[in-house]
Amino acid sequence: MPKVIDLFAGGGGLSLGATRAGFDLLAAVEKDSQALETHRKNFPNSKHFSDDISTLKGKNLLSILKLTENELDGLIGGPPCQGFSIMGRRDVKDERNTLFSDFFRLVREIKPKFFVAENVLGILHSKYDNIRKNALANIPKDYVVLPPIKIKASDFGVPTTRTRVFFFGYNPKYLSDLSEDSFLPSNEQTNDVFVRDALEGLPLKISPDWQEEEDGWQPYTAFAKTTHFTERVSGMIPVGVGDISSLERYTEKQEVSGCLGTRHSSEIIERFSLVEQGGVDKKLRSPRLKPDGFCPTIRAGTGSDKGSYQAIRPIHYDFHRVITPREAARLQGFPDWFVFHRTKWHSFRQIGNSVSPLLAEKLLKIVFDKISTH
Repeated sequence: MPKVIDLFAGGGGLSLGATRAGFDLLAAVEKDSQALETHRKNFPNSKHFSDDISTLKGKNLLSILKLTENELDGLIGGPPCQGFSIMGRRDVKDERNTLFSDFFRLVREIKPKFFVAENVLGILHSKYDNIRKNALANIPKDYVVLPPIKIKASDFGVPTTRTRVFFFGYNPKYLSDLSEDSFLPSNEQTNDVFVRDALEGLPLKISPDWQEEEDGWQPYTAFAKTTHFTERVSGMIPVGVGDISSLERYTEKQEVSGCLGTRHSSEIIERFSLVEQGGVDKKLRSPRLKPDGFCPTIRAGTGSDKGSYQAIRPIHYDFHRVITPREAARLQGFPDWFVFHRTKWHSFRQIGNSVSPLLAEKLLKIVFDKISTH
């Protein structure tokens, strides 16, 4: 089975996509302790490292994993995007920007058969030309490097318009015939999944008193019909993936986690009641979801090192409240059996920072089919 390592793994969106595509997730590296806790829980058979990637050496990682150069099939990851995001300060000198280069330094040191790096569209702005140029200069000369590919999640059957840029490259000794066109959505991938479809079966009436982890476990109802989306949201559990106790609770008790409530003041509830579907609350800037539309990009907020700012959360289309972590996870394409942090704040950060596992699976399956038949 082809092996991959996930750098900047977060809660595990890319990791889940990789394992569903057929890869063996050998290891994950993530500095954020809460994200690493979530990843470890969902991927108990993978090795986990909390190293600072700016100081991580490829030869040391290979040695620990008992691998040699060219033996690793894929290096995947989403280097921090906050310094490049149009929602942030877009500071060229943001210290996190150098981590983008560190991803490609590790490509040079590890020499995987292919690599995939994900980031925000803002990284393509001309002010970051030198950052991209210097980062990509790390890639060995014998690799084929595709132009940056912009991908909108909703084009691949995910109920969000989240758009990101992917950097693909590979060693032609081990793969061939990959191009930009390889990653275009095919006809069977373009069935739209809207917000109402995505949230089917989840509890609608969420108590604001559901604040603790145990409160978030609530009954769910099975989907009425089977589609590509419902199939993956309700099952498709790769061997060795998933938290055993959570899986048992999900499958045997028909309960789902993360249905945590939010205590809104009467003033906010009144304001939310005046926001039309597809509109935006004028004060909080929270968008109200449209049941027959796509969810806008769910934002992550910041960690404690950057002020612990809570991201704006969408308002439910029928109820005058913001969505729950589980609803956010559905809209990002995570399965119901996948568990996040016990708190709302870290759950939303992990979901907002992630690559949709539905999108990741489709992109990495394209690579898997090339590498497994070459």
